[in-house]
Amino acid sequence: MHALAPLQNLGWTLRRAPDARAALRQLQSSPRLPHAVLIDLREGFDARDLEELGPALAAQNAGWIAGVASAQLDDEPARRLIRDYCYDYVTLPCPEAVLHTVIGHAYGMAALACGAGSADVLCSGGVDGMIGESEAIRALCRGLHKAASTDAPVFIAGETGTGKELAAMAVHRQSHRSRNPFIAINCGAIPHNLVQSELFGYERGAFTGAQQRKLGRIEMANGGTLFLDEIGDLPMESQASLLRFLQQGSIERLGGHEQIPVDVRIVSATHHDLDQAIADGRFRADLFHRLCVLRLQQPPLRERGGDIDLIADHALQRYAQETSRGIKGFSPCARQAMHRHPWPGNVRELINRVRQAVVMAEGRYITAADLHIDDAADGVPMTLEEARDLATREAIERALHRNRRRLGESARELGVSRVTLYRLMQRLGMRGGEEEIDDDAVRTA
Repeated sequence: MHALAPLQNLGWTLRRAPDARAALRQLQSSPRLPHAVLIDLREGFDARDLEELGPALAAQNAGWIAGVASAQLDDEPARRLIRDYCYDYVTLPCPEAVLHTVIGHAYGMAALACGAGSADVLCSGGVDGMIGESEAIRALCRGLHKAASTDAPVFIAGETGTGKELAAMAVHRQSHRSRNPFIAINCGAIPHNLVQSELFGYERGAFTGAQQRKLGRIEMANGGTLFLDEIGDLPMESQASLLRFLQQGSIERLGGHEQIPVDVRIVSATHHDLDQAIADGRFRADLFHRLCVLRLQQPPLRERGGDIDLIADHALQRYAQETSRGIKGFSPCARQAMHRHPWPGNVRELINRVRQAVVMAEGRYITAADLHIDDAADGVPMTLEEARDLATREAIERALHRNRRRLGESARELGVSRVTLYRLMQRLGMRGGEEEIDDDAVRTA
């Protein structure tokens, strides 16, 4: 079995298995969770190998991808294995982006076999880094899935660090353009005098130093998706050129005279208030209406409740592998501090604090001090009732996550009745699970 470590940077949790039996044990240990499995066949196999692979390849919760050498495609047993058991195959080595896309598709098919909906595939499995079970992130994922089914421009609003680029990647990955390029450009990170050439490219001799033709980001994304991050920082001159492209569907390179048709889906994002920018004359209203056909709101981390624990645990598992410190988890004071902290930097801030704490922590459990969160500075000291409510909310969130938000199973795990669990969730302002309870039944219970 084989997996590529760089995929961790794209949000995947990687596990290695030396042979088919080990892989099958891992799949059977979590039968309700979907997996994408890359099997490296470059060392060859025979009939005995096929018999050993059979039970693992038949696992319903796994989407299999075969990694082969190009010469193996002429081998009948290899072709039969790929045809009968695998969702797809790749010729190894291959670009990371291609492998990321193929694995994402295989994971999605495995999730359907497990009974998970498309919105859950985007969020709960860690695909594209979209991790969470809160109602806020579930609503976002439903919106992402709907947006992916069309070619309409998408505008993603949200604070800095909430993961707007990950959301854009999720839209691209779930769309029919997924096998074509995803090109991102940060409009606020490019000097104003270079934005035009970055977006539209230039011809040789267009200006001093233009030694050869260069394709712009729009043309590079032809057939795929162009993500314009921090669109609110785009200069007015470039706004006019971008609007012309959206209206005509073609570009003209700097120094050129040819109209070049480009088929690209536009996803844009910013942390700025564009309505205010329009009122101040800093952003064109006609361009905004072209870009904001479908609007999605990326929720801030402070509104995502138990997702804080899920993201922190994911980051800990990921970065703990980089050291031999043997970090076991978070202390109660760390979890309490994480839930009270306002997270102005959102998910990016949380991940960076966890990564630093993994390296610098003195003990086996990460504390609030290791995270450099001054709990007292975040507000008044917590009362006993507040501490009790925080612990109750955390226990309920974790039970709901483990039981796919089914109230009955979650209540049994927590040792209370469904009605009691529902009442607790109402008091704590939590949304219900998949099984809603009739309010009349609660009142009469």
